[in-house]
Amino acid sequence: MRKNRVVPGAGQHDITRMKTHYVTFDTALGFAGLTWNDSGVTRFQLPSATAEATTRNLLRRAPDAAPAAAPPHIAQIVDAAKRYFAGEKIDFSDVTLDLAGQDDLFRTIYAAARRIGYGETTTYGGLAKAIGRSDWEAARDVGQAMAKNPVALIIPCHRVLAAGNKIGGFSAPGGAETKAKMLALEGVQLGPAQPSLGL
Repeated sequence: MRKNRVVPGAGQHDITRMKTHYVTFDTALGFAGLTWNDSGVTRFQLPSATAEATTRNLLRRAPDAAPAAAPPHIAQIVDAAKRYFAGEKIDFSDVTLDLAGQDDLFRTIYAAARRIGYGETTTYGGLAKAIGRSDWEAARDVGQAMAKNPVALIIPCHRVLAAGNKIGGFSAPGGAETKAKMLALEGVQLGPAQPSLGL
């Protein structure tokens, strides 16, 4: 994997001229995929049941991407993702990303989320505090950034929980169930839902 480098925001380079490529691959949880350009990984698609579904999901957000054989640095990321979904402890913090098109706030949130280690969790509010925000809208902003995360797994949005360490939402295929599976792979055990007191 390459040195940790997140390409600065939109307008820093002409993304319209860069070719975007994609690859799909089989993992222990289904077919995953990613897109990349010369600046870095632009999208990671969490596993779906079929390669076709993964390709469709990738192309929905990167319609100009073309299938390609993974060059060595992308092949390393693919291999690391396969090992992750097979249960191996993997650190993706050194993967080079291209987050062009993301606003400054989301890039700041994503940088903070990348510091959440394997097997660790935080809450939307905790992540907001990590970026120096404590206003009432901060946790909502973090939630929106996580829902729009273009490179799930590499930016580990599955490690960000709702208040009270509840699973919260997850916009990937399989929803909260996929989030719970990923957390379980990392040894994070979420308690069962508390029964209602009926009050």
